Amino acid sequence: MTDPTAERILIAYATTDGHTKRICDRMKQVMEGLGRQVTVALLAEAGALDLNSFERIVIGASIRYGHHQPLVTEFIGRHQALLESRPSAFFSVNIVARKPDKNTPETNPYCRKLLKSISWKPRLTGVFAGKLDYPRYGFFDRQMIRFIMLITKGPTDPTAVVEFTDWGQVEAFARQVCEITA
Repeated sequence: MTDPTAERILIAYATTDGHTKRICDRMKQVMEGLGRQVTVALLAEAGALDLNSFERIVIGASIRYGHHQPLVTEFIGRHQALLESRPSAFFSVNIVARKPDKNTPETNPYCRKLLKSISWKPRLTGVFAGKLDYPRYGFFDRQMIRFIMLITKGPTDPTAVVEFTDWGQVEAFARQVCEITA
């Protein structure tokens, strides 16, 4: 049973293929181990929650074809004052982050682009490499992603399932979220 007086954390996410939710669930596990109450919710449904009841808010978003889903910037814009009023964090999940020179908020082009396009400045940002799951993709996505991987020297075998996520990095980020000061 969780302590009803424990700090409440919301992890709201947007995902394309479900891997971002797995990352959120791992963060939840770490945070609950540190005594927090954690709610994980789709970003599309998070606005219906009592956002003021959370002491910390984390937003996670995946990339597809070089873009975060539009609802990410819409949610941030609609709730910016709230996000700025408490410890908050953002993380991006993308395959480009599999490369050592593109796996930080400062070096990842998608994270940099998003953070440049919004005025909210999260107190903590992270970037995690995602998962490539060719068998799960439809024909068009499989071919497009294979082409992108060919250009970027990634795996192109149409039967490949490759998880690039550094789970230790995810767990460290979850602990850092719990340490953000106001």
